[in-house]
Amino acid sequence: MSLDTHKLELPSGLVLLGEPNPSFQSAAFTMLVPAGCRHDPEGRAGLASLTCEMALRGAGERDGRALINDLDALGIDRGESVGVSQASFRACGLAEALAPALGVYADILRRPHLPAEQIEAGRMVCLQELRGIEDEPSHKLMQELRRQHYPSPWGTPSQGEVETVERLTPYDVEAFHRARYQPDGAILAVAGGFDWDEISDLVQRLFGDWKAPADAEAPTAPEITPVSHIPYDSNQCHIGLAYDSVPYNHEDYFQAWASVGVLSGGMSSRLFTEVREKRGLCYTVSASLQSQKDRAAVFCYAGTTTERAQETLDVTHAELVKLRDGIKQNELDCLKARIKSSLILQQESSSSRSSSLAHDWYRLGRVRPVDELSAIVDAITAESINQFLEKQPPENFTLVTLGPEPLESPVGIS
Repeated sequence: MSLDTHKLELPSGLVLLGEPNPSFQSAAFTMLVPAGCRHDPEGRAGLASLTCEMALRGAGERDGRALINDLDALGIDRGESVGVSQASFRACGLAEALAPALGVYADILRRPHLPAEQIEAGRMVCLQELRGIEDEPSHKLMQELRRQHYPSPWGTPSQGEVETVERLTPYDVEAFHRARYQPDGAILAVAGGFDWDEISDLVQRLFGDWKAPADAEAPTAPEITPVSHIPYDSNQCHIGLAYDSVPYNHEDYFQAWASVGVLSGGMSSRLFTEVREKRGLCYTVSASLQSQKDRAAVFCYAGTTTERAQETLDVTHAELVKLRDGIKQNELDCLKARIKSSLILQQESSSSRSSSLAHDWYRLGRVRPVDELSAIVDAITAESINQFLEKQPPENFTLVTLGPEPLESPVGIS
């Protein structure tokens, strides 16, 4: 059963969404601010990530240590991340911790210290993440696949590049925060055990006078250098394939989502069965539909040895192409059981619900109730998926490989 979703739009532009559930003892919120990596100025790739890191090093009346101690004392499970369009801040804890936690995050977003004397420590965190990617070939491969498949800046990695991160200054961080941490386009979603009237009053006190900057910087597109093979000294080969699909706000999104679920939705999925289980070609293979607001693509990954790399690529590509021939009802029946379980688990998690509320609003301009989602899933049939695949078959692939030698591209990939 879906719960009522409340909405309040502040004059500043901040949208507050709330889905109270009196049966929950926990509460969670997700705050999205329009400070993603596509707003990194040219030559400053990684600035959005460094700004997010620096925002947590003291805010309001708290220095960095006091801020962390206060959140820990509230028992908050928290996380921050930077995506293409937005920076995301999330927190989850006991219901009574919601109000004080929102107070701390109001300081983090509006009044961070961004201490210049800690810029090197913040930079080292970002550089370590970048170097960690270098040590994870599969992550490096998929990052390059997204960069190649999407037009710039939509595939730009949020971590930036070592040489650009090393050039960032405290002034860059302050300017980015001033320009991008603003209420216009920000979304705050709350779910779990709370009272809507109390929280909406609190949010108006905390964010009601938050003003957008008058001179916000326009997004800029960083330069990229397309490659299809990344040389890497190893006895392993990593393979990435991508093709266009439809975004979350498209009427056929759930047909696309279900078709990818048939490909890669468990141990009975096609890729697992045909590439890994029957032929033993690779140790892992998967595909997922990743949607931004106005574009989406299916990204497929396979990791294998150099000896089996070419056959792994050929068979994986063939399975993707074969999808255009349609799916069978028994494949969809297995998938629906997994989707229903996922929806129920999401409904029982305040953290998942707050994230869904925020992202629904960003992508749809409304919140999609769980009952509506469940009805959409019930309405999916093998015939409706096949009609979608006939209109939009997997094609025009982007291929990136990482290993000692490039592979031969299958027919249809240039």
